[in-house]
Amino acid sequence: MKTDLELALECVVNIYHQYAMKWPIDDYLNRTEFSMLLKETAKPFLHNTKPPNMSTDDYISSLFVRADRNRNGRLKFTEFLTTLSLVAIDAHNRFHQHPHASQGQGQDHVQDQSHGHGHSHGH
Repeated sequence: MKTDLELALECVVNIYHQYAMKWPIDDYLNRTEFSMLLKETAKPFLHNTKPPNMSTDDYISSLFVRADRNRNGRLKFTEFLTTLSLVAIDAHNRFHQHPHASQGQGQDHVQDQSHGHGHSHGH
């Protein structure tokens, strides 16, 4: 039986390829494919992680620019992973800035501040 993390990682790989193969058919995400991927698969998450007073499109654009390390206008898989880590870090930081604004799992996070992933946040 696969773990939740295993399934999530497989899902990331599959979603990347689903969108990278749209147009043109290659193993990269251009700006349009990248935007479509995030809007169609992570819109609520993006809404909760984007900085206040920034549109979703501007946030997606800023993520693309930050991840496109070689500045070729497209993201290879490793650059896409950088994007996911940036979004996850943004979500984690925003959670700690406004812990009571979160719903669902975030409440568990408040109650169990060690949250089992082996590092301290300076609480």
